This record gives sequence, C-alpha cells and structure tokens, in this order.
Amino acid sequence: MARPEPPLKRHPAAADPARSRGRRVPEPPAPTRSEYQRDRDRIVHSTAFRRLVYKTQVFLNHEGDLFRTRLTHSLEVAQLGRSIARSLGLDEDLVETIALAHDLGHTPFGHVGQDVLNDCMKPFGGFEHNLQSLRVVDSLEQRYPEFDGLNLSYESREGILKHCSRAHAAELEAGEPGGVAARFLLGGQPSLEAQLCNLADEVAYNAHDVDDGVRSGLVTLEQLLAVDLVREHHDAALAAHPGLAPKRLLAETIRRMLSAQVYDIIDATRQALADAAPADIDAVRRLPQPLARFSPDMRARSHALKRFLFANLYRHPQVQATRVRAEEVLRDLFGLYADDATQLPEDFAARPDRERACADYIAGMTDRYAIREHQRLTGKTLF
Repeated sequence: MARPEPPLKRHPAAADPARSRGRRVPEPPAPTRSEYQRDRDRIVHSTAFRRLVYKTQVFLNHEGDLFRTRLTHSLEVAQLGRSIARSLGLDEDLVETIALAHDLGHTPFGHVGQDVLNDCMKPFGGFEHNLQSLRVVDSLEQRYPEFDGLNLSYESREGILKHCSRAHAAELEAGEPGGVAARFLLGGQPSLEAQLCNLADEVAYNAHDVDDGVRSGLVTLEQLLAVDLVREHHDAALAAHPGLAPKRLLAETIRRMLSAQVYDIIDATRQALADAAPADIDAVRRLPQPLARFSPDMRARSHALKRFLFANLYRHPQVQATRVRAEEVLRDLFGLYADDATQLPEDFAARPDRERACADYIAGMTDRYAIREHQRLTGKTLF
C-alpha cells in the first residue's frame, strides 16, 4: 500500500486552538504556544503523568524492565495519533495532548485496579478510569494558585473523557451544563482528534501486547499465527527477509501490522469525511457515529486479535495469579484507609468524602508503592 500523502491544509472540521471553547477558569493566551500546546505541556509536567512510568498494563512493574508501562503506552499512542492526524489535516497538538492524558486516571496493576476500586466504590458512586482521568486534570492535580487541576481547554477535556456511564454523565452535566459529558446523555461525538486517539489507543494496545506477550514467553509467535492480521504480516516479513532471526521477525511483523492499521484508518477516515462533509467541529459533534474509523475488514481483524489476546494472554494462568494478589493488595488498602483515615496523607484524610478520597489516593499509586504500602500496613509480602 502506498504511503498516504500529507494534506496541504487543515481540514475544516479539525479542532482550531484559536477557536477553542475555552477553559473553566479564563486565562490570558500564552504568547508562544497554542491552547493545545499549553495543555500538553501542563500534562507533561504533572505529577500524575510522571507516575505513569511505574504503572503497568499486563505485566507488573517488577516483572521486567522491557515491558510496557502506562507512560510508554501513552507515548506510543501519541506517536501513532500524530502520524495519522498529519495525514488527515487534524490538529496534531490536540491529538498528542489527549493521548498523553488519556491514562492519567488508571489505577496500579492495570485493569484489575479499576475492577477492584469499582467494586469497593459501588455504594459510593463506583469508579471509572476515564472519569478518573478527567478528575485528575480537573481537580486532583494541585499545582496552580488560581485553580485546582490543570484547567485544560474544553477540547482536551472532551477527548480525555472517552467513556462515561449515564449516571456519572448526569452528575457532570449538572455541574457543567452543555459540557464535556453532554454527549453521553444527548448522543453525538467528540472531536475528530478525540476519535482518532481512541483508535490509536486500540492499535497501540494490540501491538504492544503482542510484543510483550511473546517476550514474556506466555504466548508464542506460532500461536499468534492463528490470527489473520499477524499471519499476513509475519509471512510478508519472511518473504522479504528469508531466515530472519526470531527477535527481528517479531519486530518486523509488528511494524508491518502497525503500518497497515495506520494506513487503513487514514483511508477509511478520509472516505468517511468525504461522505459526511462536516463543515466544522460542531458538525462532527452532531453526528450519530464517529468518522474516524477502520475499514470493516480491518475492524474485524483487529477484533480477532483482541479476542486472541484476551483468551491467551490476559487470561493466562500466570497473569491470573498475579491478578489475584494485586486484588488482595488493593482491597486491603481500601479497607484499611476507609477504617482509619489517619493512614491517609493529610490532604486526603481531611476530605469529608472519605471513600472517594481513599479511591483517589489508591488510584494515584504506582504498582510498587501500592505493594510497599500494603506490606507496611499488613506485614504481608505478596510479591
């Protein structure tokens, strides 16, 4: 497939930092940066962003130095997103901003942390990691004298809130009428840049879990050949480079898979944009379906790979054994903090919403800090 030519100008439906819907606390414009560049810089300098280097996806932080973390994943999503945005004439800075911030609310120990905290918080409103990412940038970061949070632009916040339950959307809407949660109540879409980040997130997830899964020895490249998307690019890599060493073969297979998915998104999205012809970003928001998309064939192939990884990697006995121990750590921590607020840092202990404060504190932990804190409070050594 030929490499797509970059567009010569910004797409009319792209987000325009000069026409942003603004910040919750008005600020004068930055003299040398666009609104989205300013948002990106605030995220990079945040405490929550730095913690991502010690938060993991499938493999825990102590299990190996080469496995992906939330930070490296976010950087990969940003790289893929910017590449696609450039070819579609979308705002690269907004794509990068959303990509770097989209996992700020993720708990320690990957998805098990979300499941545990949601279970612990069921009587108190539940826990959603996308909503938690918004909470981080809206209130939990404490850096500026004029406001809590990072005071990001509407467009960045809209993209960070990728999913939201109807109940939580209603709560957000009550405090911010017509704001970032309105689309979950009324229907509609976020910006093209936000839609694009959702796809880049999926592409990056699948690729790095293939890489980490094979590196870990929990799945083999031979097993993965049962998946059409992997087999096609594995065979093409071998045809182009006979006798390629296994490590290079895996890397080349993944590289070709990534390129194929990126080009597919560009082609399918270009066609969708041509068909819908949105005049501006608000026209995109009014549509019932996203315009950034895979082709139907690539969507089916991506889903097949995801199903394979779920069955063979995420549900692998070794991963499940780690999950059980991680669950014990987080349940114990939540119970201990909820029963004794003096174990919390002073600013969390002083809050009237005790359980939400516990969830916020635990969600901000890195894997290794949660393990150390659990050992300190219980005397148990689970890892």
